[in-house]
Amino acid sequence: MACYNPLLADQRCRKREVLLAATEKNLQAIAAEAARRKHKLLSNDQIGVKVGRVIGRYKMGKHFELTIEEGAFRWQRREESIRLEAEMDGIYVVRTSESKEQFSAEDTVRAYKSLSQVERAFRCLKGLDLRIRPIFHRTEDHVRAHILLCLLAYHVEWHLRAAWSSLLFADEELPQARQTRDAVKPATPSAAAQAKKADRITTDGLPVQSFDSLMMHLASQTRNHCRLSSQPSGVGLTQITEPTALQTRALELLELYPGPGN
Repeated sequence: MACYNPLLADQRCRKREVLLAATEKNLQAIAAEAARRKHKLLSNDQIGVKVGRVIGRYKMGKHFELTIEEGAFRWQRREESIRLEAEMDGIYVVRTSESKEQFSAEDTVRAYKSLSQVERAFRCLKGLDLRIRPIFHRTEDHVRAHILLCLLAYHVEWHLRAAWSSLLFADEELPQARQTRDAVKPATPSAAAQAKKADRITTDGLPVQSFDSLMMHLASQTRNHCRLSSQPSGVGLTQITEPTALQTRALELLELYPGPGN
């Protein structure tokens, strides 16, 4: 499937013009230097090194015709090359082995874009969240067990984020929007997500949290084992701190209602 994104086309067009202008500015400086040197002319090799640095920096050499001579340097744009590249701005191709009866063009593009979720999972595994590396195990079985536990931990985190989406800086309408919105155009957050981010208050009147801050807040609830000095050894009681409104709502979303048994 050939996809066209007008925003991507505009972005590439602007970037190309900026790079072309920067390349021309530097090439013009080299040409002026070569023309100015009358007594000790710049050699072909010296000019070539200077030009190579400019071309290597801006990667626009394919769009310029360069002429290097002893003590002289000229250049001009390859207008046909620039025009042909401009015609491809904003166009990208997605290929699949599935039949069109199995996957429509829109579904194929959506499946391709869903790879971003896989990349997010890898970032979580490799980053500070789970720290799958470094691995301090010596045997193959221990390494496999370590990776399995990290994957299970990410699986739990994924479900926690889904259940707590109303408490987090997350777009609750995103899963449904992914199935219905334009497959090619850049995604935009829903009005509800924008309001949540601006107000920092949930529909329940609770402060919106990041996943890390919510976990830290939940960790502040404690179970205290108390033993009276006047009682025989081993006799005591257990107390759980009173949950806050945010802790209560988070546990309700997990269907874990706070109480003596939890």
